[in-house]
Order: sequence, then C-alpha cells, then structure tokens
Amino acid sequence: MGTQTNAPLPDGIEIGGYRIVRKISSGGFSMVYLAEDGKGEKFAIKEYLPSSLVKRKAGELAPEIPPANEATFRNGLRCFFEEGRALARIFHPNVVRVVNFFRANETVYMVMAYERGRSLQEIVLRHRNRQGREMMPERHILRVFNLVMNGLREVHTNRLLHLDLKPANIYLRLDGTPLLLDFGAARRALDAEPQRLFPMYTPGFAAPELYRRAQQLGPWTDVYGLGASMFGCMAGQPPQPADQRELEDKLPAAIEAMDGVYSRSLLDLVGWCLKLNPLERPQSVFALQRALRGIEAPGEALRKASTVGRWLDTLSNRIAPRRRDGEGLTLPG
Repeated sequence: MGTQTNAPLPDGIEIGGYRIVRKISSGGFSMVYLAEDGKGEKFAIKEYLPSSLVKRKAGELAPEIPPANEATFRNGLRCFFEEGRALARIFHPNVVRVVNFFRANETVYMVMAYERGRSLQEIVLRHRNRQGREMMPERHILRVFNLVMNGLREVHTNRLLHLDLKPANIYLRLDGTPLLLDFGAARRALDAEPQRLFPMYTPGFAAPELYRRAQQLGPWTDVYGLGASMFGCMAGQPPQPADQRELEDKLPAAIEAMDGVYSRSLLDLVGWCLKLNPLERPQSVFALQRALRGIEAPGEALRKASTVGRWLDTLSNRIAPRRRDGEGLTLPG
C-alpha cells in the first residue's frame, strides 16, 4: 500500500453536517479524520482519496483528477460507495459500524462510529523483540481471533469480503474486544481495472490469488489473511509474501521455528490457513473457527484441573458436616 501524498482537509472545516477535528490516519487509498456532529458526538470519517490517481494541494477541498485517471477513479468511487452501503447493513460488535456516507468535494465520505483503543499492529510492534517466548500470549490470540471470526462470518453472510485482513486493520477497544476495520473491496476494484495495475494488497498478508487478475476470490481468501495475521501476532512480523513463497517457500520452516513457544495445534492451524492452494485452506470461516475453538491454550488444562479440584474440595467441605449429622450421602441406585 502506497503512502498518501495529498493534503488533508483543514481542521475545523464543516462537511456533510460534520466538523473535521483532525486527521487520524492516512494511506495510499484514503484518509481518516476525527469529526464531530452538531451535538458534539465523535465519529471517524473516511475519505476516498487514492494518491495514485488524484492530487490535492494544501488549502484545496476537491482533488484534481487527471483525464487519464478519470474512469479508474470513478470506478473505485462507485465501489467505495457500494462498500459503505453494504457495511451500513451490518450490525455486529466486531465489525466497524458505518452510520452514514455522502458525496462532497468530488469524492465520497464514509462516516463510522468512533471507538477508542489501538490496533493489533501497535501491540505487535511493542512486543516484537520477545525472542524465545510468546510474543503475544496464546490465550489472547485465541480469544481475539475467535471474536474477529465472529465478525468476519457476519461480513461473509452479507456477501462481502474483507480482502485486506492484517493486524493494522484489527482494532482493539479499551476492553480488549476486536473490531474489523478498513475493508479492501474498493481497492480490489481498482486493481481489476484492465488499463492499470495497482498494488492494492499488503505483501505478506495477501493471499496468492490477490496477486492475479481474474482469479476467483472467496471466504478462503480472507482465511489466508486471518492465518497471516495470527502468524504476525506470533512471530512479530508478516509471513513471507505469497509471490516469493511460490518461488521458494520458507514459511513452513518459520512456523516450525515457533514450536515449543506456541502449541502444536495452533501452529498447524496457521499453516492450514496459509496454504498457497486455495482449495487446501479452510473454505469457510465457520470451519476455521470450529478448529480454533478446539485448541486449548497451554496451561488451560492445568487451570481447569485446578478449578475442578477447588470445586471438589468445596463440595467435600459442604458435605462433611452433613455426614457428621448422620444424614450420609445417598447415591442413585
């Protein structure tokens, strides 16, 4: 993904009934702003602004669109708008909530509920130097990605693919629950334009079919992104990019190197998700989630045994006085 070279909207400007407070983030495809409505409620507003297609100077509102890029820009604009409309129909605690979208300044804006927290990528970068031990505790990985899969299943149910799953697009609220952000459908639409080729995928996290035009995409494509994101949380870095793996696949060795740090079950699950052949991966998020829920984090069995032991001790203490009173313990015949 390229970097954004365009100027952001100026702070304090009003657009579509919202006042821009400040820019939150930017990438080669869009800019995101913190904004407030007339009641002072905060929102995140995403502006469609592909830096490879348009230019906007400081102090200007509408981008300049070269004639040669007009058709491609309009196609991406339509897909961005349709993506916002599709997301607006999704009500799920683990999917970003789109509350409004509107046209202005020759582009489109997507208004989303504002959440406080930080991305999974920030957490990965903070702990990436923990060599020889869990970079992120396995129990946290299992919990976060189980919830992420809940949200992604809802997305797929609405006939929408994410297509850009990575730790940077998984946002953790202050209570630790994850939120799926920044869907890549509109970026993929730009990439499919016959007259231009745009590297709209994220190397390492993108499935091999995203590198090719006209190859069928589906839930299995997002499954690859899930596996790559879990790998990133475990290794502290992205997996080897898929196009390089097709020449010399070093990923199986990288997964094996974490044996003893993470459970065999989790490593096998990640390897399953990251198969180069789409037919060898889980074909649905439901199938993957069912396998994930069958994994017991290291130490969990011991914790459960300890909990059962404490429960039995408590039960014995409750029963013992009754025995002393002569009531005894009656077993079913």
